[in-house]
Amino acid sequence: MLINLFLAKNKANNVIGLQWFDEDFYLLLIRLCVNVVFITILIRFLYYAKTKRKDYLFTYYLIGTITFFLCFGLKKLDIDTGMGLGLFAIFGIIRYRTDAIEIKEMTYLFLIIGLSVVNALASNQLSIAEMALINVFMVVLTYILEFLWLMKHETRKTINYERIDLITPDKASEMKKDIETRTGLSINRFEIGKIDFLNDTAQVRIFYYAEEQEFSDYHVD
Repeated sequence: MLINLFLAKNKANNVIGLQWFDEDFYLLLIRLCVNVVFITILIRFLYYAKTKRKDYLFTYYLIGTITFFLCFGLKKLDIDTGMGLGLFAIFGIIRYRTDAIEIKEMTYLFLIIGLSVVNALASNQLSIAEMALINVFMVVLTYILEFLWLMKHETRKTINYERIDLITPDKASEMKKDIETRTGLSINRFEIGKIDFLNDTAQVRIFYYAEEQEFSDYHVD
């Protein structure tokens, strides 16, 4: 009776063209757990702990997760090389029609996508220990760069400055003091860009440490 039931079930599976269970299901669970753990470390305990910005958490988690599932699902179609090239081409043409993504946020995004691809596409010849080593190395490297080596992150911002009488080199200290008073920022240095004598304005790029300011959520222009 059990044999007949099993044969009937297989026959039904063949009729509808679906496979209800596969041994890769356990592999999917293991890889998914590894991926979630390490992107959570990157997103919640490294990126958010440093920037205190919540607006990218939603994007990072969902893009990392869907990238993992997309790669794992397409891996079984035996189009690894073509799929890899096509996948990175797709992400290469993605453009968010909102504010421009800063270079640091873009780096974290690429890091999360990269780890998700590695965790999903790692072949059977790559052991769990080797896959874990790749993830641990990237997490440790990110931690060292964020909290040990590059403890201070210099942020820049471009402003339109109308007091062009202060742009001469001999009045640099006076101009720096005026910018600090008007912006409320303690700036490290500044650079003078395009000068418009017709409108008496100049583009000035200022550099400051965001962590040392009272408000540290300034965006790069």
